[in-house]
Amino acid sequence: MTNRLTSKDILALGFMTFALFVGAGNIIFPPMVGIQSGEHVWIAALGFLLTAVGLPVITVVALARVGGGIDALSSPIGKAAGIVLATVCYLAVGPLFATPRTATVSFEVGIAPMTGDSPLPLFIYSLVYFALVIGISLYPGKLLDTVGHILAPLKIVALAVLGIAALIWPAGGLAPATDAYQHGAFSSGFINGYLTMDTLGALVFGIVIVNAARSRGVSEAGLLTRYTIIAGLIAGVGLTLVYLALFKLGSDSASIVDQNANGAAILHAYVQHTFGDLGSLFLAALIFVACMVTAVGLTCACAEFFQQYLPLTYRQLVFILGLFSMLVSNLGLSQLIQFSIPVLTAIYPPCIVLILLSFTLRWWNKSTRIIAPTMLVSLIFGVIDAIKTTGFKDALPAFTANLPLAEQGLAWLPPSLAILVVVAICDRVMGRAQVNAHQQ
Repeated sequence: MTNRLTSKDILALGFMTFALFVGAGNIIFPPMVGIQSGEHVWIAALGFLLTAVGLPVITVVALARVGGGIDALSSPIGKAAGIVLATVCYLAVGPLFATPRTATVSFEVGIAPMTGDSPLPLFIYSLVYFALVIGISLYPGKLLDTVGHILAPLKIVALAVLGIAALIWPAGGLAPATDAYQHGAFSSGFINGYLTMDTLGALVFGIVIVNAARSRGVSEAGLLTRYTIIAGLIAGVGLTLVYLALFKLGSDSASIVDQNANGAAILHAYVQHTFGDLGSLFLAALIFVACMVTAVGLTCACAEFFQQYLPLTYRQLVFILGLFSMLVSNLGLSQLIQFSIPVLTAIYPPCIVLILLSFTLRWWNKSTRIIAPTMLVSLIFGVIDAIKTTGFKDALPAFTANLPLAEQGLAWLPPSLAILVVVAICDRVMGRAQVNAHQQ
């Protein structure tokens, strides 16, 4: 007998999904887009919302349809390639970038204004922070209770206060848009949406959401799919509202903070300007809870994933991941963002292709023929886009600068669409040949 979730539990599942998504990146990147895009803020916002809300929600739906994790989603590209893709995603949203970033962001917003940016306070803070993360992550079965019913509502109330303040008390002053946003506001917003890492997060969290519903005794596949999709939609609405408020906050803050400041600095300047020291304390607490929830979700998901392939227990993995993330977090926020941009620019395109094409499986005679080549091409061009964001961009051949959409950082899109058309035609022709062979 499969249980059904009560309305309260469905809402808690939606809140938990929202809380898992709203981590460091979601709070620091929208104000940066807002302040840099100036008068083009809403065009940039549209691009940002596509990659930072649209794609993650579609990803949750795609995972719900296959009933679980990234391994089920990537089955058309074969087991080995699927494991490699999953490992890269888990490492990126886990101990390499996203988990350490939750610590550095909460430090820069809450603690650094009082202690200064020296290495020792960050080190002490990261020790305490990851001790807490490890402690909560050791009990994954209690996630819906600790996160869904307690931490997520706290986070939602705090974000609502910040969002309403941004609307009622703008700090004043639009700055003219920076170069990138003068020429391509939409595509710059689109690429900045990558940096929230929400689509990769969704690939990783999909299984956490499904397991949270299972922990309430829901076992029927259809119900699990339905609850996961509802949770994804609740999270999507919440994210959109938070982002719109933060774009507004950023775009109105040009008179109080430097246009090139990182998001943590913009938020801190706004809250200090509007609410004074008490506001700074409030912001510090908000970011701390937001980052902590995301770090716990990521640590649980990564430990559950690597447990399948390594001779280590879940508990040992939680400790290893927590300690490793702590070490990485001591690089500091700006360094971490610098390192993550090329990696995310390279791995996002194949992930986007996999997610979108997972909805088309019934159209093809053999889905592997379609998905594997399209992902490969998107990865190759994604890597070219990624190299352009680093110091090695001069090593690239000249033609790469003139690729269609190259200026927008979307050079992977046209070739991926072209190869998709080619493999789709091949699939049809081969399918017809097989039918004819059978008839003879």
